[in-house]
Amino acid sequence: METAVETLSPTRVRLTVNVPFEELQPSVQAAYKKIGSQIRVQGFRPGKVPPPVIDRRVGRAAVLEEAVNEALPVFYGRAVEENSIAILGHPEVEVKEFSDGGALAFTAEVDVRPEFDLPEYQGIPVTVDDADLTDAEVDEQLSGLRERFATLSSVDRSAANGDFVTIDLRAEVDGTEVPDAAATGLSYEIGDDDLISGLDTALIGLSEGGSKTFTTELNQGEYAGKQAEVTVTVRGVRVKQVPDLDDDFAQTASEFDSIAELREDVRTRLGRIRRMEQAMQARDRTLEALLEKVDVPLPEKLLAEEVEWRQQSFDQQLQQAGVTKEQYLEMEGRAVEDFDTEIADGSRQAVKAQFVLDAIADKEEVQVTEAELGEQIVRRAARVGLAPDDYAKRLVDSGGVGTLLGETRRAKALAQVLEQATVTDASGRPVDLNALNEEMTAAAGGAADTAEEAPAEDTADS
Repeated sequence: METAVETLSPTRVRLTVNVPFEELQPSVQAAYKKIGSQIRVQGFRPGKVPPPVIDRRVGRAAVLEEAVNEALPVFYGRAVEENSIAILGHPEVEVKEFSDGGALAFTAEVDVRPEFDLPEYQGIPVTVDDADLTDAEVDEQLSGLRERFATLSSVDRSAANGDFVTIDLRAEVDGTEVPDAAATGLSYEIGDDDLISGLDTALIGLSEGGSKTFTTELNQGEYAGKQAEVTVTVRGVRVKQVPDLDDDFAQTASEFDSIAELREDVRTRLGRIRRMEQAMQARDRTLEALLEKVDVPLPEKLLAEEVEWRQQSFDQQLQQAGVTKEQYLEMEGRAVEDFDTEIADGSRQAVKAQFVLDAIADKEEVQVTEAELGEQIVRRAARVGLAPDDYAKRLVDSGGVGTLLGETRRAKALAQVLEQATVTDASGRPVDLNALNEEMTAAAGGAADTAEEAPAEDTADS
């Protein structure tokens, strides 16, 4: 077999392969055996039909076609191996020449892993946001907790902004009732202004039993864009009562005895979350800084597949949410062109990151242990609500083990780069990611110990 390699672009090559007919003989014999087992000829046992009889029955051309189809992947694989080509994806194969007794000549165009020089990736400088907390941020969290323990009490007065009202709604368009706009016993907070335009204005000043009719434009359903006469009737008015931030509230809302202890716990938890956000920022910005330091030619086909995968994944998420792409973009105030550009840019960064991190993993000789792969399977299984064994079986059946292995290896390579990065916050202070990891591990262990030591509640009397 003779081979030649032609570089079509930094990411694509053409292999030219010439195979003497003698080297095709094993494939020809295999073709006779396969076809012979599929036909029935009187006087011969299945699989024992001689080649001349097969030639008369199905034709020599059919045998040679079967032989070539069987031989092409074999000789293509040998050519790739002999020329040490790092292929990506499937080749486009074209038979250029073949005849009975003559050589087989074919070409195979295929994407290849691009070659590039790795930049210096030790000590990459990265800046993340400050993790400082203000008293106002702690107060905001406590206010949210108070809202969760708020109660509603009925009042005998006219409705005002911020009140909760129980209402009946009825709407007509040109004298025809609109079923989609009708409601009975609906709870609504005045001031939300997210149900029907003009409803808040109509409600303010109404007491229990009071009604008002107003004109508005419907924005949903069959009559969207039509002017409607909407009648609202108040069935009850209630006010929200929020508990005071005192020791009684701390004992009701938490395991702490005083509001000071609760406030300190909130500050500790928020600080931990803020530092975790720092760590995630450091990881993302380290990767961004790394990719900015190197130019990598990207295979067009692989890039197109990444774009298509991202678009399909996004469409599936919208479908599950019951929202069209047009509705989503309108809600976000974004143009289709901007969204498509964002998908394309994200795809380029993702494909580029794969090549760069693979190259670092090769240089650092990063290996993925069986335990690490098992840990990833457990995590992903929990994310999709499957048992680890079921997820692993699905992964094997779909051929996704190699993909997971590659993703885990790249994550380890990025972790090595991050460990050597120089991370500071916006105020210029160094950020110790190792200390954060130890803190997270200790916090997780403490939570686990607490769960194990906590006695089971006695529910016999409940």
